[in-house]
This record gives sequence, C-alpha cells and structure tokens, in this order.
Amino acid sequence: MQGVRVLEVAQFTFVPAAGAILADWGADVIKVEHPVRGDTQRGFINMGGFQLDPNRHPLIEHPNRGKRSVGIDVSTPGGQEVLYEIAKTADVFLTNYLPAQRQKNKFDVEHIRAVNPDIIYARGSAYGDKGSERDTGGFDGTAFWTRSGVGHALTPEAINGALSQGIPAFGDSIGGMNIAGGISAALFHRERTGETAEIDVSLLSTAWWAAGASVTQGMETGETMRSLMPDDATSVNPFMANYRTSDGGTINLCIVSPTGYIRDAFEHLGLPELADDPRFSDVLPLIENASEGVELIAKAIGSKPFEYWRQHLKTMKGQWAPFQSLVDLATDDQAVANDMIVEVDASDGGKPFKVVRGPVQFNHEPLETTRAPQASEHTEIVLMELGLDWDRIEELKDSGAIA
Repeated sequence: MQGVRVLEVAQFTFVPAAGAILADWGADVIKVEHPVRGDTQRGFINMGGFQLDPNRHPLIEHPNRGKRSVGIDVSTPGGQEVLYEIAKTADVFLTNYLPAQRQKNKFDVEHIRAVNPDIIYARGSAYGDKGSERDTGGFDGTAFWTRSGVGHALTPEAINGALSQGIPAFGDSIGGMNIAGGISAALFHRERTGETAEIDVSLLSTAWWAAGASVTQGMETGETMRSLMPDDATSVNPFMANYRTSDGGTINLCIVSPTGYIRDAFEHLGLPELADDPRFSDVLPLIENASEGVELIAKAIGSKPFEYWRQHLKTMKGQWAPFQSLVDLATDDQAVANDMIVEVDASDGGKPFKVVRGPVQFNHEPLETTRAPQASEHTEIVLMELGLDWDRIEELKDSGAIA
C-alpha cells in the first residue's frame, strides 16, 4: 500500500481498525481528530472493568498505530477547507459518522467527490447505509453482539439470561479487517478499470458473515444452535470434547474424522489398550460407544496436570488445543514465532507497548509500525506537505479550525 493515502474521519475502533490495517500494509493514513477532544475514545477510562492508563491506552493503540493525526474542526468552514485540501491528495476517504453528521459537516460522498472524483469512499456503520435505520447509531455490543444473534448463539440456554460480551471491540476489529479488504478490492478495481467505488461494511453484516454457516443453517431449517453448559455438552465422538485436567485446566480434542488417528490418539492419552478394544478400534463402534469413550478419556486426562498434556500432546497426530486465555496467548511459542505481537515505542516514554499484528502476513516478514499518534500530533507537518504556508496555518489555528 505504499503510495496510497487514506483520509480517516472516524472515531472509536470499528472504522479506525481498518485504517490501522491499511497503515500496517504501508498506506499513509491521516487520522482527523477534533482539535480539542481528539478521538472520543481517548477519554475512555475503563475497558471491560479494567481501569485504563490514558498514556498507555489499548483502545487507542490497537486501532490507530502507524497513523498520523491532524486536528481539524470539521464543523467550521476553515476546517472543511483543510479537509478538502487533504482529500484532494487521498486515494481513500474512510468514515463512520452517521449520514446526518456527514451532511451537516459537508463530508458526505458528494462533498468529497466534488474535490476528488476518483476517491474511494468507505463507510462503516452499525446497520448499513440503506433502509430505515441507516441513521441509527450502534456499537459493537449492540449491532455485532446483541442484535445479530451472535450473543444469543454463544449464550447457553441454561443461563436463563443474556451473556455479556467478554471481549471489547470484538466485532469492531473483525469489521475493520472487512473494510480494509473491501478498500483493497476497490483500489485494485480502480487501477484495472479507472472506476471508483463506494464501500459499505456494517457491524451487523460483519456478525452475520462471521456466523454465516449457522445463519445459513437457521434460514434453511428454522432452528438455531446454542452453546451448551460444560456439564450439558455431549459428543457422538469421544475425540471431540473438552476434558478437564487434574489442576483444573481444559484440553480440547477436535479430531473431527478419527480414521487413521485412533491408535495414535489412544497411545498419547495413555490408553493404548483401547486401540484394540472392539468398542473403539474403528470409527463406527467408536461413535456407538461414545459415552463410554468419553468417560475413559476424561479419567485419563483428569489424572495429570494441564502443562503435562500441553507438552505431551504436541506429538499427537490428531487435532487438539489447550484452552488458553488471551493473556496466555501472548507467551504461546507459536504465536511468538509467527510475529503476532509487535512492539512500538510508548508515548509515555516507558517500556515498549505491545500490539497485535493484523491477521495477514506478507512474505513471512514481521510488522514494523509506529505507536498511535497523540491527538493532532502531525497537523503542521501534514499541512506543510500540502503546501500551506505558516501564516495560513497560524490563521487556521487562531480561528479554532485546526489544532
């Protein structure tokens, strides 16, 4: 994406996450922030019950690394003039503001296309840019988790209530990747045909795509799948279940098709005799006697601690995984080997801040990026690059149009 400029007028995580991915890929992403408040999310002091350090802020670093920040009051004529000057030089305009705000502040598609007819205009929204609710706002917790059916599917019926979303900005980050992919396709299309495009991605459509197989099943049968409580989960395949270790950990076996794996699996589980037991030695009897198999495997795995199985099963041919927390993954050898963690300089001058690399890696190369900018950090630099002289910049600052 080197040579591609993205002008981002967006807040929170959903759409800015798309800008972060494009910045990861080499684009020059210019983030427009309010000259006084900055991105509203900078003021968030709590995430999932945890207090946030404003100088080491995950909700700013994660979706804004690698960008430059320009402070512009887009509600003022002077601010709009500056926005248009940047838009003239941009390949992509990226926003998550609602239609009424885009119109009021004159940066909807027709305003931006008036100064740059070839620009790709990308919108992120809660529920889509068409229909009666196109001007209805929403967040990850409403559009992605609650309304979409994702929260319902992941809430065991036995809870007799609604499970809260345990990962802040969950759908936001997935949706941001979807926007980045759409922008990439639009850039490719423009290069091939000379035609520009408008792009829309909603949190609702992101959730339905993520749950697409289950949604399709539901539309076909009228039935919906639900997560189960641990004690209610049953399996027709004893090699597809969660098993508790002696110290309270969990090992997930996920050998979907046991053919060719039965003997090796039983040997690794310390049950070599079961590979010759007619109840378990082939796939059909294994399924017919699943409950007995689950009981025997549960006893075996329950006899040793989590770390034993985590190391011992590494040589097993069949598929399995340790049940880890998000914190555990930060020290997972495989995650580290694949450069999933990136260190950037912290804005407070302290130890490096660790952020997550996007899911796409090019040529096995680790990501090199910079910390998220401080609000309005690059205003003068960007405007001077555009050719604005210092007197004009001072005039705009004095009027409150920029910071």
